[in-house]
Amino acid sequence: MVISCCFICVFAVLIHKVSLQETVEAVIGASVLLPCSSTEHDLKLQDTDVSWRHNGSKIVCDLTPYSNLLELQDPQYQNRIETFPLEYEKGNFSIKLTDLTHTDAGKYTCYITPSDEQKTVQLIINESTAEKGNTTTDQENQGEESRPDIVEPSTLWVLVCISLIGVIVLIIICLRKNISRCLMSSARSVGSDAQEVMNPCTY
Repeated sequence: MVISCCFICVFAVLIHKVSLQETVEAVIGASVLLPCSSTEHDLKLQDTDVSWRHNGSKIVCDLTPYSNLLELQDPQYQNRIETFPLEYEKGNFSIKLTDLTHTDAGKYTCYITPSDEQKTVQLIINESTAEKGNTTTDQENQGEESRPDIVEPSTLWVLVCISLIGVIVLIIICLRKNISRCLMSSARSVGSDAQEVMNPCTY
């Protein structure tokens, strides 16, 4: 019975400390709000400490109800973090990260003590709208280059040469037929003349 009670208590504590994860997406160069709110109703701000970490190690910022402790802040986040002290009373410890870069992507964890709460935010960094536009333009240009109705000069010359060769071949064939006909008609006329010479009745 005692063991069962202990197990239930431990299980309840684990559920209480479970980290809630949220996914947030943003684009390069923009700003993003990383949410973190305490579920404790009797939170005492004078006894509460909040710290934000990136990928478990980088110090994003440390918060207290009255000030920001930035002495140990990672240089990557200096002058890029905006906090909202007026929201602390409501248990809201969200922060705003500005001038986003690819290196800002990853997991951000908000630790709230002494309530042992953890809020995890997965930040996904996408391309900026301008980069997407350039990528789309490049893809369209590539598509135009590969379109069959746009003929390159070299291809045009090949087509012209083939056409000329075809015309020359047709001319040669026609000439050969005409020459053959002429030869055959000449041969016939020669044969008829010979017959006239050989036939005495013609005189």
